[in-house]
Amino acid sequence: MKELIGNDWDQVLDPVFASEEYHHLHDFLKEEYSTKKIYPDMYHIFTAFKLTPFSKTKVVILGQDPYHNPGQANGMSFSVMPGTTLPPSLKNIYKELYDDVGARPVNHGYLKKWADQGVLLLNAVLTVPYGHANGHQGKGWEKVTDAAIKALSQRGKVVFILWGRFAQNKIPLIDQDKNFVIKSAHPSPFSADRGFFGSRPFSRCNNALKDFGETPIDWQLPETVSQDDIA
Repeated sequence: MKELIGNDWDQVLDPVFASEEYHHLHDFLKEEYSTKKIYPDMYHIFTAFKLTPFSKTKVVILGQDPYHNPGQANGMSFSVMPGTTLPPSLKNIYKELYDDVGARPVNHGYLKKWADQGVLLLNAVLTVPYGHANGHQGKGWEKVTDAAIKALSQRGKVVFILWGRFAQNKIPLIDQDKNFVIKSAHPSPFSADRGFFGSRPFSRCNNALKDFGETPIDWQLPETVSQDDIA
């Protein structure tokens, strides 16, 4: 079994990691990282999986691919490194978070506190070239992340938060009899006013977790992030 992640995700995803498709992806990424600027750095590709083991995952917030500008991507969907300007989508997430559950907006975008509580901050594609959004789409990551979604769906009692059409295209992978799906417009400034604002995903998520007999998520992020908190 390949030990790429270091927790129970390795066993769950072992059939994918052992596949010919993943070997092709691995060879492709070796060439990309050696010749281009790729985000996140190779040590943070699997951060979402490392911080939120399969057995601990209660919620999935699905993104498309990492941020593609310097200093942003950290291996968690929608999250950015401390000290980085908040991306517009994350600002809108914070606005809805406050309106929904009263969680105060903070001046950083590091979402590790959510991951530590069982929120898998998963991008469908885990790497991206500098300045080229979706540049690694269709290169093989979808086989890995689709397998993760299917495995969680089969296990059940997971809340899937799907913002925008891209994330909602994954609904056929999810057994909605065993899980709870929350979907709305994407928090991007281009679409937030068309159904994201007012959708109350965070309170709805916690209500679903209570129905599953799970502890709700404390969505309030810390005011500051110390160096020891950075994964």
